[in-house]
Amino acid sequence: MHNHYAIRACIALVLFCSGATVVLVSDTQEFLTGDHPGFDLARQAAEILADKLGIAHHDIGVVLGSGWAHTIDALSDINGEVSFAEVPGLAGDGVAGHVQKITSVRLPTGRNVLVFGSRTHFYANRDAQAVAHVVRTIAATGASTVVLTNGCGGLNPNLQPGTPVLISDHINLTGTTPLAGPEFVDMTDAHATRLRAIAKQVEPSLTEGVYVQFAGPQYETPAEVSMAATLGGDLVGMSTALDTIAARHVGLEVLGMSLVTNAGAGVTDAPLAHSDVIAAGEAAAPRVSKLLANIIQAI
Repeated sequence: MHNHYAIRACIALVLFCSGATVVLVSDTQEFLTGDHPGFDLARQAAEILADKLGIAHHDIGVVLGSGWAHTIDALSDINGEVSFAEVPGLAGDGVAGHVQKITSVRLPTGRNVLVFGSRTHFYANRDAQAVAHVVRTIAATGASTVVLTNGCGGLNPNLQPGTPVLISDHINLTGTTPLAGPEFVDMTDAHATRLRAIAKQVEPSLTEGVYVQFAGPQYETPAEVSMAATLGGDLVGMSTALDTIAARHVGLEVLGMSLVTNAGAGVTDAPLAHSDVIAAGEAAAPRVSKLLANIIQAI
C-alpha cells in the first residue's frame, strides 16, 4: 500500500479556542496525502462536509446502490444531511432509484458513518476520476473502511432476485482505471477477508461471489454474460470495481455487497428493464437494509 498517499493510523484534529468555544476542524491533508489527480478535489469535498455536518471525522463510509437505500433508516441517530449539489465534484445522475444526498449517522458506539445515497457511475461521462471521487472523499474524512453496495445481475440460477451476496473478488472489464502513473496497488485482498468474516458472523447464510463490472449503460448481452461466467464471475453490473480500485489506492479496507435484482441476460428468457431492477430492489430493501445496518454496526 502507498503510505505516502494514505495515512490511516493517524487521526489528526486541530482545535481552535475562542473564549469558551472550541471548534473542531478536520485536517484532510493528514487523512488523504499526496498529489494524485483528484486528491485536492476530494479534500475540498471533505472540508465542505465537515463544515456543513459539524463532524470533523468519520470512521466508516458507505455507498448505497439500488435496493440499499433504506439502510440509513435502519442505522442510529442522524447527525445531518447534505445534497450532492452542495459538494464539489458531485452531481446528480437523474437515474431512478439513486438518492442524491449524503447522510452522517452516529452509531450507538459513538462512531460516525458517512453514507452516500448513490455514486457517480462510469457510464455517466466515461470519467474514472469522477467515479473515484466518492471513495477518495470518504478517505479524506478520516474513514478507514468503506462499504460498497450495488444492485446487479445474477449469473447463477440459484441467485434469485432479492438475494444479497458478499463480493469476494471482482473482474474489471471497463477497460480503464482511476489510477494514473506508476501506482502499483496490491489487489490480492481487495474485498477484505476480515470484513467478510464479520458479515458472516452477523448472517451465516450469506453467500459469496465474484463481481464483474461492465462499462454500461447498456445491459450485457447473453454472450457477454456467458463470457463473464467463463471468466469466473457470478454477478454482473456497472459499478464497484473501479470504486474498489480507488478505495484500495487510498488505503481503505473494502467490504462489497451486491443485491441480485435480476438474472443476467440469457440466464432466463426474460428481457431486462430498469423498472424491473428498481421493483426488485424495492421489494428486498427493508430486509437487506436491516442486514447491512447490522453488519455496519459490527465492523
